[in-house]
Amino acid sequence: MKRTTQTKLIIYSSVFLTLFYNFSFFQNTLSVYSLEDNLGFLISMAFVITFFMIFLFSLLSSKYTIKPILIIIFLVSSLTSYFMNSYHVVIDESMIRNMLQTNVKESLDLLSLKQTLYFMVFGVVPSVYIYKVEIERQAFKVEFLSKVKMIFLSLLIIAASFFTYSKYYTSFAREHKPLRYSINPLFWIYSIGKYVNLTYNSSSLVVEPIGLDAKSVKSDDNRTKIVIMVVGEAARADHFSLNGYEKETNPLLAKENIFNFTNMYACGTSTAESVPCMFSKFDRADYSYKKGIRTQNVLDVLSHSNNVSVLWRDNNSDSKGVALRVLYEDYKSAELNSICTEGECRDVGMLVGLDAYVKEQKNKDVLIVLHQMGNHGPAYYKRYTKEFEKFQPVCTTNQLEQCSQEEISNAYDNAILYTDYFLQKTIDFLKNYNETHDTAMIYMSDHGESLGESGVYLHGLPYFMAPDAQTHIGAVMWFGEGMKGIVDVNSLEKRVDQRYTQDNLFHTLLGVFNVETQEYKREMDILKQ
Repeated sequence: MKRTTQTKLIIYSSVFLTLFYNFSFFQNTLSVYSLEDNLGFLISMAFVITFFMIFLFSLLSSKYTIKPILIIIFLVSSLTSYFMNSYHVVIDESMIRNMLQTNVKESLDLLSLKQTLYFMVFGVVPSVYIYKVEIERQAFKVEFLSKVKMIFLSLLIIAASFFTYSKYYTSFAREHKPLRYSINPLFWIYSIGKYVNLTYNSSSLVVEPIGLDAKSVKSDDNRTKIVIMVVGEAARADHFSLNGYEKETNPLLAKENIFNFTNMYACGTSTAESVPCMFSKFDRADYSYKKGIRTQNVLDVLSHSNNVSVLWRDNNSDSKGVALRVLYEDYKSAELNSICTEGECRDVGMLVGLDAYVKEQKNKDVLIVLHQMGNHGPAYYKRYTKEFEKFQPVCTTNQLEQCSQEEISNAYDNAILYTDYFLQKTIDFLKNYNETHDTAMIYMSDHGESLGESGVYLHGLPYFMAPDAQTHIGAVMWFGEGMKGIVDVNSLEKRVDQRYTQDNLFHTLLGVFNVETQEYKREMDILKQ
């Protein structure tokens, strides 16, 4: 194996990363800066990226760490390159959290031959070369001076590029900020640092209790309540026929006396972000991951009332920390979920056995949260059984870029059709208690989903640049006959097209159970505005 110096290995690696791992970045940049009019600036940008990597790797590496650092960089960058090129996602701190909280089964849905090839060609092959190449041992003084020269040369070239094309870089920084999100590996390295800073605490975690003054006030009819809160997955509003979509994706809900909220928006674009946020007392502008994990949520406040029993059943990855202090049941496997077909445990299986739970609660109100698998992508075709394959042809692969827009949309819409069935079954379950309880169902998706519009797939883009498809979500409510005496349905009918967000959920859940606490804001309660 050929011998080389540490400096040369860093230079070769940086050039290789710039040329072969930044297709998305240069493709996005060329859509803003034409090659014909901006050739010099684009070449300058390639130099800046390369020499910034040289600067960074020179600063962090030593003769003992250079190989492990570069091998990790190549292995991870091969995968980030695949996801950015194939799905046009952004690897920011929110996406990193989402990936770390994804279970093995969900990860397998993303696995493909193309991804494996990316990993082998752009990850394993260069890593093997780096592992085997022999680095020349130099005297400490020689190696140190070489590194210092390389660092200063890199900074000089970067500064010269900025000075020469200052007008372009000013425009790039101020007007086209999202372009930098696809620089590989620099942005994912930055995002990991930001994720660590936002996530980990130097001190032990102390969860602040809220709503300790919570008190449940009995309704005039003195009946107990059963409320089922369905947390949907990746269900965008514009694919609900209830909202005017041309395909009939909600035939069963359309027959029910429901309230369809046409203008509901998520507080995040990923499950890891939006689920904790929607149950939090903080609104989207004020919410952060650290605040979320350090503060109790609405489920805790309801429990403090001592009159509301809370159960969380999960057919998704997990509750993202929301259900840590209430009864939690995992329905992703056949151990609890009795309805598992074609290798997938179905959402409707979460309804099995709920009668026994309700019976056990005696005279207490009940909140049951059902966290759906819903429209979890990219394998939409797995999210429903064959009898729900109404819209054809469908995309039957997780490599969405290989399918037509129609095939992707059909598979996704069939999954919405299955959710329609699941929600109708949930309503049927509640109707059985109409004579004895006040009943309600609240459905709200966690976020939306991109289906290839403008080349963007899945979800998780930073909120400020996310399309409406990722933030505008499906949301419906249903009330049993007893609850209609508590909820002003005439007023609610007039407000279903008003803009609401997941920020309203905290107060709406407190309101539907008539829980009095200083944390409750009546003006944020959808049902009592």
